[in-house]
Amino acid sequence: FKARAYYVGASFLVFESLPWSACLWKTRVAAMAKAKVPPPVSALEAMASSVPPQAVAIVEKFAHLVTESFTWVMAQDKKALFACLVALVSAYVLIAFLLEPAVPKISVQLTEQERKGIPGKKWKVGTKFGPDTIPCYDPGTLEMLGPDMKAMSADEVKTIIGKAKVAQAQWKKSSWKQRKLLLKVIARFILDNQDDICKVSARDSGKPLVDAAFGEILVTLEKIKWLLRDGQKWLSPERRTPGRMMFYKKATVEYHPVGVMGAIVPWNYPFHNVFNPLLANVFAGNALVVKVSEYASWSSLYYERAIKACLQAVGAPADLVQIVHGYAEAGNAIVTGGTDKVVFVGSTSVGRAVMRAAADTLTPVVLELGGKDPFIVLNSANLTQCVPMALRGAFQSCGQNCAGAERFYVQSKIHDSFVEKVMLAANQLRQGWALSPGVDCGAMCMPNQAAYVHSLVTDAVEKGATVLRGGFLPDPTESSGQFYPPTVLVGVTHVMRIMKEEVFGPVLAVVKFETEAEAVALANDCEFGLGSNVFGTRKKALNLGKQLNAGMTTINDFCATYMAQSLPFGGVKESGFDRFAGIEGLRGCCHIKSVVVDNLPFLKTDIPPPLQYPVRTNAFAFCKALCHTFFGLNTFQKSRGLGMLVKALVVPQPGSKKRD
Repeated sequence: FKARAYYVGASFLVFESLPWSACLWKTRVAAMAKAKVPPPVSALEAMASSVPPQAVAIVEKFAHLVTESFTWVMAQDKKALFACLVALVSAYVLIAFLLEPAVPKISVQLTEQERKGIPGKKWKVGTKFGPDTIPCYDPGTLEMLGPDMKAMSADEVKTIIGKAKVAQAQWKKSSWKQRKLLLKVIARFILDNQDDICKVSARDSGKPLVDAAFGEILVTLEKIKWLLRDGQKWLSPERRTPGRMMFYKKATVEYHPVGVMGAIVPWNYPFHNVFNPLLANVFAGNALVVKVSEYASWSSLYYERAIKACLQAVGAPADLVQIVHGYAEAGNAIVTGGTDKVVFVGSTSVGRAVMRAAADTLTPVVLELGGKDPFIVLNSANLTQCVPMALRGAFQSCGQNCAGAERFYVQSKIHDSFVEKVMLAANQLRQGWALSPGVDCGAMCMPNQAAYVHSLVTDAVEKGATVLRGGFLPDPTESSGQFYPPTVLVGVTHVMRIMKEEVFGPVLAVVKFETEAEAVALANDCEFGLGSNVFGTRKKALNLGKQLNAGMTTINDFCATYMAQSLPFGGVKESGFDRFAGIEGLRGCCHIKSVVVDNLPFLKTDIPPPLQYPVRTNAFAFCKALCHTFFGLNTFQKSRGLGMLVKALVVPQPGSKKRD
């Protein structure tokens, strides 16, 4: 109490000693003098008897220093003050830099073959994949990137999972400091090697470098930053309320590593799709076995070497993260071969197969399946902001995005202006090889995807839609790549396949609507429910967004829910269930354990005598009394419960004779 009194007193003394306080004090005294009121005693004088002389001396020195500093600052001109500010900031940055712990730098170089590929050797259009090897070619040129890779068997995958289990048993004991250092090493590798990471991704998946920077680098670094800042907080034990009857207890939820996480990921973002589950799982204390797509396996060779180097740099087990290559057999082994949980990202049909396989071993699964996100433009939308995002939503990575915009609903008054602005940009889009300068749209990664997209466009045209741009199927042998042109369709309706099936291609299909209620009905008239985007005045857009049956909604932006890495990612309906990313996804890497303990060491729980075996005849009356006492809806009921409790304990109950 004395210490608090001194602290309060010192605070008053400092405040009163400052220049602005002195001004206020003089003004107050002058006003009281006019009113012929005796001047009040200052806080300094009032506290003099209760504060030790040493404290008063220290406070007076501090106040004098502050006053002198304030006077000096007020006497300087703006240039001098600015120079001082720059010096202070520079000193702060320098000190922070010197005190910052060093992050190890790793060096992982591309091989000569990885840089140049196999000149003169091309993949033959129509060649079937498998069953024992995986062809590696650039979808934008059809040139072979390297020799065919071996497709792993189920036994090989199970062996890898076994090694991961051994590594995880060691890693789960690692400290937060070591886990954070691993993330920092990965972040440094990414920052230092953006060119190589993006070039490898672009050549394997067909996307331009800018799209690789968006989808591979930015979101991965954002995830690392979030995990470093908030991850430990969300995995630390969490206090919960123990309940009315156990008020003297401490209730917590603990998050323990799940073990070996299996992941089956798609080809559209080869780098991020590996590092996204990697970051969350190693931070949570898990091992990871990830199967990459057969359509983007080549890039994983470089990424895997980088992962191994990062693990080695922080002293983590070498087998903690494993990459699997192969087809359905390898994927099935990920689910059934001993992993403790599985995350699957891919098509709805394969997601169902994953669920069936997981049912035999009761392996929990997270399914992020197809998406067919609506992009709703209200009359109140700002087209200058909206149209560039619509183009990015439809054409980024040539439309090959889980949460890409596939259904564009535009209100009638703004429809024509929207289409006009879209066409101004769409007619200037340039398509070509991912590494060519000035390319907006790259190639289709899967061999048959362009033909599938064209079948949807053809169906729409046959049912009344109009093609304003694109809409034709190039011959891959003549175009030297797997391309489908950026396409704009208007006059689209829900009788067309393109409004029902996932496109996963560069098509901007526009539907005109009249009322907001109609927009909601159209947007929800879909088997998928992953993301959604609404543009308009804040109030109207928010109101409409609340009515959309989707896992995510972004207002006046496109897919911003994914850049906000604290948010979970996932959908409803045919888009799957459960979540990865965000707090929920991070905690999904853990077994959740409930723990209850006595809050005070000297308090312990005993079963009341009436309820101990063999129970007494007043046991049921005792239970009823407890219910009224603790859970009565008002004071009268609780008081009645206390009376019932006394009666149950004191008054003998009928039927007390023992049975033979």
